[in-house]
This record gives sequence, C-alpha cells and structure tokens, in this order.
Amino acid sequence: MFTFVMYNRNQKYCKMKKISLLLILCALSLAINAQGTELTLENAINGKYSGERLGNIVPMADGEHYTMISNDRKRIVKYSFRTGKEVETLFDVSKARECTFKSFDGYQLSPDETKILIQTETKPIYRRSFTAVHYVYTIKRNLVEKLSDGGPQQVPTFSPDGNMVAFVRNNNIFLVKFLYGNSESQVTTDGAFGKIINGVPDWVYEEEFEYNRAFEFSPDNKMITFVRFDETAVPSYSFPLYAGQYPANKNFEYYPGSYSYKYPKSGQTNSTVTVHSFDIKSKVIRKLNIPVKKEDYIPRIRFTKDENKLAVMTLNHTQNQFDMYFVNPRSGVAKLILRDESKYYINEGNFDNIVFYDNNFSFLSEKDGYNHLYWYSIGGNLVKQVTKGNFEVRKYHGWNAVTNTFYYESNEGNVLRNAVYAIDIKGKKSKLSEKEGTNNAIFSSTMKYFINTYSNLTTPPVVTLNDNKGKELDVLISNNKIKEEISQMAMPKKEFFTFITSAGVQLNGWIMKPANFSESKKYPVILYQYSGPGTQQVTDRWNIGETRSGLGWEAYMTTQGFIVACVDGRGTGGRGAEFTKCTYMNLGVKEAQDQAETAKYFNNQPYVDKGRIGIWGWSYGGYMTIMSMSEGSNVFKAGVAVAPVTDWKFYDSVYTERFMRTPEENADGYASSSAFTRAKNLSGKLLIVHGMADDNVHFQNTAEYSEQLVQSNKQFDMQVYTNRNHGIYGGNTRNHLFTRLTEFFRANL
Repeated sequence: MFTFVMYNRNQKYCKMKKISLLLILCALSLAINAQGTELTLENAINGKYSGERLGNIVPMADGEHYTMISNDRKRIVKYSFRTGKEVETLFDVSKARECTFKSFDGYQLSPDETKILIQTETKPIYRRSFTAVHYVYTIKRNLVEKLSDGGPQQVPTFSPDGNMVAFVRNNNIFLVKFLYGNSESQVTTDGAFGKIINGVPDWVYEEEFEYNRAFEFSPDNKMITFVRFDETAVPSYSFPLYAGQYPANKNFEYYPGSYSYKYPKSGQTNSTVTVHSFDIKSKVIRKLNIPVKKEDYIPRIRFTKDENKLAVMTLNHTQNQFDMYFVNPRSGVAKLILRDESKYYINEGNFDNIVFYDNNFSFLSEKDGYNHLYWYSIGGNLVKQVTKGNFEVRKYHGWNAVTNTFYYESNEGNVLRNAVYAIDIKGKKSKLSEKEGTNNAIFSSTMKYFINTYSNLTTPPVVTLNDNKGKELDVLISNNKIKEEISQMAMPKKEFFTFITSAGVQLNGWIMKPANFSESKKYPVILYQYSGPGTQQVTDRWNIGETRSGLGWEAYMTTQGFIVACVDGRGTGGRGAEFTKCTYMNLGVKEAQDQAETAKYFNNQPYVDKGRIGIWGWSYGGYMTIMSMSEGSNVFKAGVAVAPVTDWKFYDSVYTERFMRTPEENADGYASSSAFTRAKNLSGKLLIVHGMADDNVHFQNTAEYSEQLVQSNKQFDMQVYTNRNHGIYGGNTRNHLFTRLTEFFRANL
C-alpha cells in the first residue's frame, strides 16, 4: 500500500513516475519468476538433475542390516533395515591398522562377515571387467593386509567358509589361503592374452551375457569350478590409438599405436568353451563332460546348495534352446534338469533370476507368451507357474520359506510402469509399492524389508525403507533440494501419448514441450529413440532420454524452441514375446517404419511446423536413425547417428545371431537390415558421430557406411573422436559432442 501527499503539480508528477517505475519492476520480476531459470547445456549433460540415489547396498546375512560405502569413500558403514539409521562403522581408512590407502572403490564381505575385501586402484578393461589392487581387512583384528603381491587382480571371490579367496590375473586363476599364512598358489597355467582365458569371460560373453566372473567355489570349500575360453581361432579386431589427452597415451606422441583383441563378428568363429573342476586338496583339474556342441554357449555356471550339483547353463548356437544340467564336479557326469525353448530366442536376462534353494529353484520364462515366474523342484519338476497374465515379470527378488511367499517386480496394469509385488504359493498377490511410476527394490536377505527407489516422469527419485507388507518405515532420500530447484525453473511440459500406425499398431510415446508452449505456434520436432530388441525408452520414470536425466539434453533442446519426443516401436520390450520378437530375422525394418509413422503423426499435429522433423539416437538408436532416414518416406529433415551399427555382419556374433541368425542362414534378412542397401535412399541432412576406439560398435561401421554414401553421391557430416570408446567421454568430450548435436539441429531443422 502506497501513501503520498500532493504538494504541487511537479511533485505529484515526480511521485507518479516513481510509482509507475516500481509497478513495472514488480511486473517484470513476476514475469521472470513465472518463466523461471532456464536449463543450461552444461547442467543438462552433467547429471545435475538426475537426483541423488543410494550407493551400492549390500544386505547382510542377519536380514536386519545392510552396508554401504560412505560418500567420501573412506568408510564402510552398517545400517539398520528397520530404521535406516547408521549402526556402526565396519571399516575406516583412518583407523584401520597398516592401511596404506586413503580411499577405496568397492568392497565385498566374506560369507561369515568377519573379513572384507577392499578394492583400490581400479582400472576398467571393457564394460564390466576391471583390474584392481585388493586388500583383506579382518574386522576383529582391525588389520589391513594386501591380498597379493603379484599384481592387480580380477573378480576376487571368497570361499563359502571365508578362509580362501580365488581371483584371476593374466587369464589364470590363483588361490590365497588365509589359514596358511595367506599363501598364494596358481591354479591354472595356460592362460595367455588372445589365446586362453580361465575364470573370466571373453569379450563377447562379457558384453552379451552380461557378467564378468566365470568360476565358483563348491559349497563344501573343496573345489573350484571354472569356464575355460579358448579364443585362439577367434579373428582379431584392431583400432588405432593416438597420443590424445583424455585419455592420454604419451607413448604414441610421434607414431600412433594400436589395440588388438579377439572379437567374433556375426558368422565368424567363437571361443571354444569348456567347464573344468579343480580339487583344492589334490590339485587335480578335470574337464567336465557337458553334452553341448562345440559352437554352443555356456553363459553361466553356478553351484546349487549341494556340492555334487554344479548347475551348468547352456544355449544352443541359435539361442532358442536353453538347457540346464546338474554336473558332478568330481565324476563329470551331467544330468539334464531343465529345458526351455522358443520359436525365436531365449532372453539372456533370465539367467540371474535362477536362484537355488535346498529343495527348489526359481525360473523366468516366456513359455506362455509373457515373462513369468516358475517354481521347480530341485529335481527339475515344475511345481507351479507362480505368476500369470498379460504382463511381464521384470525381476525376481526372492522367496520367504516361512510364509511360502515370492517377491518380484512387474509391469502389471501398465507397460510403462514397474511395481514391487508379493505373491504366495496359493496365488494371493499384494502390491507392495504404493506410488505409480517406476519402483525398483533391494530386499534384505530374509525378505523382511526392502529399500525402494521410486520416480515418475515428473518426480525425481525418492528412496524409502519399507517392510515386506509395503509399509513405509522411513524416507532415506527425498531429493527435495532438486525438487525445490526445479520448481523455480522453466520446466518442459512432459507427458505420455499414444497413436495408432497405418499398420494398426498402437505405439507408446513421451513428449517434452517448451515451458512456454503455445498451441497457436509451430514447433520443429526431434525424435529420440533407441529401438533395440526388448528395450524400453518410454517408461514412467524421471531419468529418461539418452543422458538418463529428468532434465537431460532432450529437456535442454526444449529451451531452444524444439519439441522432443520418443516412441517405442515394434520390437521393443514390455508388451510380451510376440510384440518384442516380431522383428526376428529382419532387424531394423519394422522399427524404421514405426519411426517414420511417428514423424507422419507429428506432421499432422497443429502445433508442429510440418516438414521440420529430426531424429537421433546412439548405438542401436544411431542405426535406427540411418534406417529411418533411408526408409523411403522422406519425412526426416535432419538426423544424428551416434556410434551406429550400419551392417550386422560387422557386429558381434552372440547379439547379432540371437536376432538374425548367421549371414549364411539369413542372407535376405541381412540385406534388408543393412544401411548399405539403403544408402542411395538417404533423405535429409545426416551427422554421423563415432569414437575410433569403440570396442563394441567398431568405427569400421561408420567408415564403410560413409564410403557407401560417397559412392551414392550423398552429402553428410561426420564427427570423429580419437581414443574414445562406445561411451564417447573424457575431459571436455561430452560437452563438445552435445554442443555439436545442438548446433547441427539448430542449423538443419
């Protein structure tokens, strides 16, 4: 409220000017607050708004506690599952005796929880493999001892009684015995780079069967079983290395170097894989008689509760038949326990959902058309199909023997969402996660509690502690700070939508519109997609988009005047086997049609500037960008393909043959799925981006495809990153990459 006295005309005029100016400033302030702070490119790609999450949670054996690394990576802290409160510190670098390191990267508890393996000086090899220098910490003695003086180790693992640790170094298995003065012995001796690998998978097994350890202790601590990979006959792939900066290779300052490793491409020779047992007392190594063909796969070995029953999981070469054998590690005799078959292929993600109990084991299968939980006797007889319906079980968490209750996650009710469920053996089901969106759980070892991470399209992650009835006991992470910050920002409008293609298929999508979106304006559209078999990008979660952030690069582009959308086409996951596997033997064709249909859908929306539709993606998404721009509809004005596959003959055998079989078996499918055969049809401005040190999708894909474009007289742009792998990062690389993408779409869309 303003009060003033008028003395004369000039005085009144002066005061009125001040009031008018004040009102203008207030209005301007309100307008600025309404608009909010805009998202910067830097914050969009550095994960600032991804939201805080708990670190690696390790449930303890008592079912009442869990452990985590402190934020400064100097302590291992024990917490209560009931209260979420800190109970005690199990390890502290500043207090442990003879501790020579100041921080650490990871750890694992011994089964009896009296010792801890501490991981330091970690150096990555491929996606899941790494070497590290490990130390053994004995809790009672408060003493740190080096595991081995022979050099860094891979995948060190405690024996069940905690008295030994086995690990791999330079492709050989070693054993350390604590009861014998930490004596170290070598189990295998034939390991050699590019030839023989013992106890860890080769490149293609690691990448496509998604694991990094291939040895097991027997439950009675008397034997080690392991997988041996003979990759001698596997063709090698090499790529150049330069001096560079991030990473830097000073040895290559004047002359480039190279890296060569064994990589089986589609139709080429794989490693010869065999299973062996090592008797720790007699030191005898036996080859076990697994009834598989030389070209078949052995993606997992795992002991049951019985030391005489090693579960050996196998896939035939076409990956449509899964067999599980119980093998005696001493006699080598194998017995078939379970067989699962598909007219398409077996999902590789189900191996780790097999859990062995004294008299039963769990199993996930698509045998009725959807991924469901099955309960078997230990002898391999089906006891019950536990879950049924037109939904997918995403993850099996465990079984409570006292209540005969199973715990799992599924997308029941909505393919975009994920919830935590409990179901007893009689079929009584309860939903444990209350909030609608994406829920992911970590259960205590007794299934009494679970930690749930929840988010949805507009809500950053919220981490809660819950009992096994679903009751919330505490909020561990609220991310209120991020919520408060983004409430002051010009947030894009995010929502889901569906449409029906000309083929009569309903597709799901999400859309981000500029904060100041107006129906009366016309906007260009950028489509983001991945489109790979069984994957989902359209889900009700916070971390969407390529940078996996609720406010990532896609959100940033809305501040630049673009609408950004994503649609999961045919072949993606969550909707049952027939929808996912309809692209079998012919990758890329239906998926490209569906992205073109998406562009046509947007061209018909009144708020879209018709003809200004772009598309982009990474890896399979980069492949799909090229395929969609060459599909024949000419609906894309511009596109960016990052690290794309361009012809499936260049990609690895396990992945490609799972969906396409071999080039010899499926020549027509390989031809129709190749970007090469479509090069002459490329329409729109294309930017191809690739790292030259990409060990996964080789730069060869971009090099050979670019030649196809040259000979077809198709102009294109290219951005090459030396020394960068499939992730294309290091130093300023990510900023440079996304700046390039931004400027490309600004200029060409």
